[in-house]
This record gives sequence, structure tokens and C-alpha cells, in this order.
Amino acid sequence: MLDPRITKLADVLVNYSVKAQPGENILIEAYGIDNALVKELVKKVHAAGAHPFVNLRDHAVIRQLVMEGTEAQMQTWADVDAFQMKKMQGYIGVRGGANIYELSDIPADRMKLYNSVYYQQVHFDVRIKDTRWVVLRYPTSSMAQLASMSTDAFEEFYFNVCTMDYGKMSKAMDALKELMDRTDKVRLVGPGTDLTFSIKGIGGVKCDGELNIPDGEVYSAPVRDSVNGVISFNTPTPHDGFIFENIVLQFENGKIIKATANDTDRINEIFDMDEGARYVGEFAIGVNPYIQHPMKDTLFDEKIDGSFHFTPGNCYDDAYNGNKSSLHWDIVNIQRPEYGGGEIWFDDVLIRKDGIFVLPELLQLNPENLK
Repeated sequence: MLDPRITKLADVLVNYSVKAQPGENILIEAYGIDNALVKELVKKVHAAGAHPFVNLRDHAVIRQLVMEGTEAQMQTWADVDAFQMKKMQGYIGVRGGANIYELSDIPADRMKLYNSVYYQQVHFDVRIKDTRWVVLRYPTSSMAQLASMSTDAFEEFYFNVCTMDYGKMSKAMDALKELMDRTDKVRLVGPGTDLTFSIKGIGGVKCDGELNIPDGEVYSAPVRDSVNGVISFNTPTPHDGFIFENIVLQFENGKIIKATANDTDRINEIFDMDEGARYVGEFAIGVNPYIQHPMKDTLFDEKIDGSFHFTPGNCYDDAYNGNKSSLHWDIVNIQRPEYGGGEIWFDDVLIRKDGIFVLPELLQLNPENLK
């Protein structure tokens, strides 16, 4: 019997997130999951009067392609998939798999080639710009292990997070977006962190279930050369199959001039992939009340209640600061008291302390008001 939670999730993805319309083409791209959700997504797309298309992928196969593929092969691969993507009005990416570390042993130069040719041209240049898209993880035993939860408990958590009332969250986000729209100076303060930058003229963008599931952030981007100070991250952060910890970044006039972590050489190789990788393309505030602790999965961790994330690399067009890179790495800091606390200031006014919003117009974003 089909789990009714899968039906509900498929409905959210098709009808709320990508808003499939009659006659549209919707690409469903699934990595390493069983077919139950894929089949339900196909049904929901058809029921909306749209046309579903399906790509079934596997990270182990992707690894093999990247390990030995030539640049010409990568370019042909990108050309073919970009051609397909250009035919789509909507995109649903469902990412699972048994091993989060499947790509961890790919050499840095090979990942750079894959990211700069395939991922840049297919996903950044076409999918993000030209489709209504949503990306989500799918619950697996490996995800439950990363979250230190039983499989059953993790599935319950997962469906609570992914099928919450995103419409209610969206309305509560309006005041924060409007505040970001008129803010100039931002200051982040916490253990090992004192960072200042401007978001003047860039404004805020709500992430309320239409691009990612789970969702729950409002983002902007720093004026490219305005970032100064130091930031210490307290959350384990995956990148290309490796888990980075204890990341500390020092900025001068927008640029990362010093980076340390549990593998300092490796993190500096990432930041040296291109000129834009040492500049920041996104600043976001996380507000999802159901996500309380890191589980080494960025799509969940970047929405943690009481968190913010800072993103070396490429900016988004709707919060544009001019930074271009093959990198877009959301690194998370949690400011709730059990993680050391912290403050966010906008134009010398305290807006959030220890993960709790303190301005009256932002109180609806606190967790007790979103559940």
C-alpha cells in the first residue's frame, strides 16, 4: 500500500512548489531512490494536465563518468542535458542514495571540470534561470544515520519538515524580506565571529517551499567587496562527499584571505577553483521550526531554526551582487544558546538574539508561531 505521506509530498512538489500548469513540460530527475515517489510525481504531473519527463540517475555512475571523462565528453554531456532542460518549464530534483560519500574520492581537478562545465551550464545557466524548480533529499538509512536517528523516527521527522504549512511560513517571511529590502549594514556576532557587510540595493528573497523542500530561509547577498572580519562556523558542512568542520574564514574587502578547517589544504583548494570562489554570493537566515540540529545534509542544515548561512561562490540572479563562480557552498552557523548563541544586527538595530527574533514585526518567524 502506498504511504499516504508520499502522496502528500508529491502534491506539495507538483502543485505548490513548481505549480505545474496544463501543457507544460516538467522534468523529474531522481538520484538513487525507489520508484514510489517518482511514480506518484508522474501521476500528479499528469493530473495537472502537464507532461512529465523522467531521468533516473545514480551517484556511483556519476562518479565513474567524472573520474575518467574528458573535457570534450563533459561538454557534450552538458550540451545534451542543457538542450533537454531548455524544453522544460518545471524541474523536480529528488536526491537520495545509500552513501553520502560517493563522490568524496574524486580528485579536485576532476570535480572542478564537472562543476565548471556540466553543472554550471545545465543547472546554473538554464535550470535555475529558466525553470520553476524544486530540489529535495529523499529519506534513506544513510540520512537517518547522519542524523543519529532510527529509520522510523527519521522518516517521521522528514515528512513533518517537508509537508509543513509553507503558505503560513511564506506570509510570516514578508516582514523579514521587507526589512532586508531597506537594510544597508549587517553585522554578525558570536563566538569567534565578528563580521560586517552591506546588502544595500540587493534586498531579500523568500524561500518558502517553491525552490527547495525542505525550505525556510530568507536570503540576500553581500555587496561583493563589503565583507570584512572573521566568521567561525559551528556546523559540520559537506562538500563533494567530504565533511568539513571547524571552518574559520577571514575576510578583507569581500575576499577570503585566510581559511582554516579540519582539512585546511583541501578547503583552500576549493576556494582556489576560480576567482569568484573566495567571494560571497549569498547570506541567508534560517527559520524552519522542525529542523533543530545539523544532519550533514545542506538542504536541511541551511534551514535550521536560529541559523544563518554564508555562501562562498556564485550569487543568484534575484539577489545579484555580480559574483560568478562554479562554487556555491552554503556554510551554516547556528546561533541558539546550546550552540554558543549569537546576534544579527541590521543598521545597528538588533533583530535576532540567540536564534530568537526580537523585533515585533518579526516575532511570527519564531518557532512557536510557525508550527
